[in-house]
Amino acid sequence: MRLPVLAAEDMNEHQQELHARITARRGGVRGPFRVWLQSPELCERVESLGAFVRFESSLPKHLRELTLLMAARHFDAQYSWNAHVAAAVEAGIPAEAVEALAERREPVFADEADTAFYEFCQELLETHFVSDETFARAHKHFGSQGLVDTIGSLGNFTMLGMCLNAFQVDLQAGRKPPFPDIRGFERVTGGGDRSQP
Repeated sequence: MRLPVLAAEDMNEHQQELHARITARRGGVRGPFRVWLQSPELCERVESLGAFVRFESSLPKHLRELTLLMAARHFDAQYSWNAHVAAAVEAGIPAEAVEALAERREPVFADEADTAFYEFCQELLETHFVSDETFARAHKHFGSQGLVDTIGSLGNFTMLGMCLNAFQVDLQAGRKPPFPDIRGFERVTGGGDRSQP
């Protein structure tokens, strides 16, 4: 990682409180949170948004995980992909769809709502806009709140990917890069994040 990991004695009171809160909610301060703790005010807001989009959003769990994988693959955020790929399959994303995403192929979903959701997210990530037809199809399935929550998820996980890449957060110990085809992947496979199980 490009930044030093803050030791307990180097943290101010706000950082120590955030460290304890993140550990209680997420089981430890890992990966991007080691970066975000450098700016405690940002860390507090990012952690709150991240907790909402992962655990409390109006979207079904499998689609929350799908937004994470889509943003991770779009930004080649290998740490994020490694951390969530198993959870996405467990939540109900077909393994074949996950494999297609990893290989930059279009995944196939049995459920029409899942297909509409994927197309909405993919169109936005790739073109930065969403066509009227794609929007209407997704809105029919998820409504206004669902689409707003979708943007919250994509925005959060996009920021996550940029953080991981810009600060070269090490991959989890013992984990291989899921996208060895990307330029610069060797920079984030160093010693690994030893806090990971």
